[in-house]
Amino acid sequence: MKIDGNAIRPGMVIEHKGALWRAVKTEHTQPGKGGAYLQVELKEIRTGTKLNERFRSSEKVARATLEQREFQFLFSDGDSHTFMDNETYDQVSIHTEFIGSEVIVFLQDGMNVTIEMHEGSPIGIQLPDTIIAEVVAADAVVKGQTASSSFKPAVLDNGVKILVPPHIGAGTRVVVRTEDGTYMERAKD
Repeated sequence: MKIDGNAIRPGMVIEHKGALWRAVKTEHTQPGKGGAYLQVELKEIRTGTKLNERFRSSEKVARATLEQREFQFLFSDGDSHTFMDNETYDQVSIHTEFIGSEVIVFLQDGMNVTIEMHEGSPIGIQLPDTIIAEVVAADAVVKGQTASSSFKPAVLDNGVKILVPPHIGAGTRVVVRTEDGTYMERAKD
């Protein structure tokens, strides 16, 4: 499907220069001379190569058609992570480098994820928006820091370090946003 060059948004996958690229960042620029353009930071899906390109609104770009399917995370074996298709029960193994270490830390046994497929091969994973994790260690509250909203460092059961409010202690289950690893609220279970 062809789209205008200025319609590219972060997260979109496009076909450019014979490869699949994911838009990481976009910035509209209108210089003093000449026409406006969209500066796009692209990351090649297979190799991870980065590229900065300028697209004008008059240019047409091929947006890749992706199939999104629900998979369940089963287990990790070293650098390989196995997922099962929820409909066909087929299993697929994906390498850590392909998924990204910032995503791997949030995978939990039995978690449902969305895997993007292009021509039958996986090209990306989308985690749920939030997960529930347990705080295993949290710093003590420093007296006198209550004048403004303050946060203290804590470590989750998956090893991720986040900032939590002073009332959260070790053993507390919290809701964490997977996009940026920030504390949302105390879990309601």
